[in-house]
Amino acid sequence: MKSIVVSILFSIISVLSLSAAQVRVDACGTAPATVADTVAVDRGVAEVDAADAEAGKEPKKKRRGFWRQLFHGNEDHTFDKKFDVSFIASPSYTREASFGIGGLASGLYRLDRADSLMQPSDVSIVGNVALSGLYVVGVNGNNYFKGNRSRLAYDITFANKPLDFWGIDYDACVDNPAIDYTRSKISIDVQYFYTVFDGFKVGARADFSHAKISSIEDESYLQGQKRSYTFTGLGVSLQYDTRDFIPNPQRGVYVMADVTVYPEFMSNYDKTPIRTTFVFDFYQKLWSGGVIATDIYGRFNGKDSPWALREELGGGYRMRGYYAGRYIDNSIVSCQAELRQRIYKRIGCTVWGGCGTVFPRFKEFEWKNMLPSYGLGLRWEFKHRVNIRVDYGFGKHTSGFIFNINEAF
Repeated sequence: MKSIVVSILFSIISVLSLSAAQVRVDACGTAPATVADTVAVDRGVAEVDAADAEAGKEPKKKRRGFWRQLFHGNEDHTFDKKFDVSFIASPSYTREASFGIGGLASGLYRLDRADSLMQPSDVSIVGNVALSGLYVVGVNGNNYFKGNRSRLAYDITFANKPLDFWGIDYDACVDNPAIDYTRSKISIDVQYFYTVFDGFKVGARADFSHAKISSIEDESYLQGQKRSYTFTGLGVSLQYDTRDFIPNPQRGVYVMADVTVYPEFMSNYDKTPIRTTFVFDFYQKLWSGGVIATDIYGRFNGKDSPWALREELGGGYRMRGYYAGRYIDNSIVSCQAELRQRIYKRIGCTVWGGCGTVFPRFKEFEWKNMLPSYGLGLRWEFKHRVNIRVDYGFGKHTSGFIFNINEAF
């Protein structure tokens, strides 16, 4: 718990320190409404600075900028800035990686700043290095093109992770003791969506991944599969999407069906796997600052899929509280409901509950294998509608912290 608190404090201090250097440019953090307001603000700042200078004090405009950033640093500046970006660097801790140092850059922008109806585009760059030997660099975001009819979504990750490993199917994960293995992975997932008519979109996907196990204590846990796989996939999707802001929706519906094919000639696997994904999300405001969010998720791969394409239960988005990869199998289903409540200014909290499981194929799905997931969390609005979240999740005989950016779904 102390490590999480320290991480949050360092994060806030880092953001405020970076913002303090911009105070002179941004004046009081918002643009004055008229020329008269501009003159009044400048005169007031100058008079206060002169009085402070005589008294040997730091000019109050800097202190005022610090406190304004603390309470109002989440204002939307995408209409008056080409690119509104903030940075964080702080100590970090996760169950999988132990202690380390993490960094984050998050930006919002608009290709058409005259269009007030289009939600802003977003981009995040995340990096982490841990004492365990883990290192991760990731870039993800959504780019909205002018006219608000098309969107480009991307998620790029480079990672090397020493992890615990239980096996590659549900039964093995239940029976086997944990062993150590180290896995590296490069993944590039790019999707383009075009709005056919209000809310309805068609999409195309290009997906590349290379996964390799560099060391493993017991080779039999792979059940005869290779240590390294490379896949290139092409997919299509249909969506109905009325979410108001993807990183942190407060209202709307998101329904998505996606089919991705990994041709044999574009991979180092002797078959052509097919992956099907289904998502249904719903967001509704309940009262002032309160939002209920629900998520139903399923991803299905064919029988005997290679481990690199299998689904991992746990992590920072679905089935929070479970070690990422604690349960692995060909397919996964999960559901969760979360109440999100703003407490004061930039601070909020959440509570959620849900369940899920992994399984080899539909006819072998068993309700008795459904696992619970529930927990609570804190939110800090790092930028306008972009939250840094600290969650503590509980599961079956397990629990753990999650420290991440943007909502879980």
